[in-house]
Amino acid sequence: MAKLTRRGFIAMTAATGVARSLPAISTRVGGRRILTLVYDKSLGMMRAVERLVP
Repeated sequence: MAKLTRRGFIAMTAATGVARSLPAISTRVGGRRILTLVYDKSLGMMRAVERLVP
């Protein structure tokens, strides 16, 4: 796994979120996605947790 700085991780997460949401904008039926950054001790780095809230 590549070593990422906090700034690089946030940039990568934002880019992933944009790429994931672009196709879904036209087919969205309801609810919204909430992206939360959490520190995972087992990985030793931050990771993104995505939830769908109606």
